[in-house]
Amino acid sequence: MSDPYETTEAHLERLLGRALNSYDLPDRLVERLGSALAHSSSLHTTAHSPAAGRWREIHRHTYLLPDGTSASLWELVHRHEHDRELRHEVFASREETRLAAARLFGEAAAQPVFDPALEGVFAAVEEEGDAEAAALGALFGPPTADQRHREYAVDQSADHARRVLRRAENPDRPGPEAAELLRSAYAHRITQAFGTRQCLADGRDAGFRLYEHAFLLLDGSEVSLWEVEHTATPDGRHMCEVYATEAAARGAMEVRAHG
Repeated sequence: MSDPYETTEAHLERLLGRALNSYDLPDRLVERLGSALAHSSSLHTTAHSPAAGRWREIHRHTYLLPDGTSASLWELVHRHEHDRELRHEVFASREETRLAAARLFGEAAAQPVFDPALEGVFAAVEEEGDAEAAALGALFGPPTADQRHREYAVDQSADHARRVLRRAENPDRPGPEAAELLRSAYAHRITQAFGTRQCLADGRDAGFRLYEHAFLLLDGSEVSLWEVEHTATPDGRHMCEVYATEAAARGAMEVRAHG
């Protein structure tokens, strides 16, 4: 945690002193920062890769300079599964920081998870019997879990969780316990499991979308809400449903698609 009484000079010295790569910063930038009058620090993003056992945070440190302009340093803090010690790196731009983060997590982890096999599957949904069941199973089957990548944005996450739960129309949505737990969320990430897919539900054309709202809590744990958006309603209107697990959300979509 930052010391609110720490001077800007001491803050900069501590930041550069713990960074493994501070010697890579442009000399001109370091010279300008040495004259900074004030500073502020904020958590920009935090990310988890549970399968690989890796964790990282990106912090932004902004400095007010004597000429009225400002300059920022971007700090990457990371730890690996078998490494108890935090490692710190600093960069002059967000782009450099993101490249370094991609290096740590691997390029595959940064790619969105979509199953190409799902494309075109709705063409088979109109058929009856086993063919329909197989198509729905392929449609709503989950992606590979070890491919999931967590990068969280710090932005009024508890309020976001409250709004997601409030717009849910399904009676079996997560209850007060989930709402109370998510009050401690300080970062979140929204991932679209797949985009709009069309099928016939009870003889009507209906579209489905699935989103994961993943939240990072103050104790370091992760909680997800799974939101289904669909138009498989009697009048074709848009409807939102929220579930506590991916399996429940995909099961609900399968039921709706059957009509």
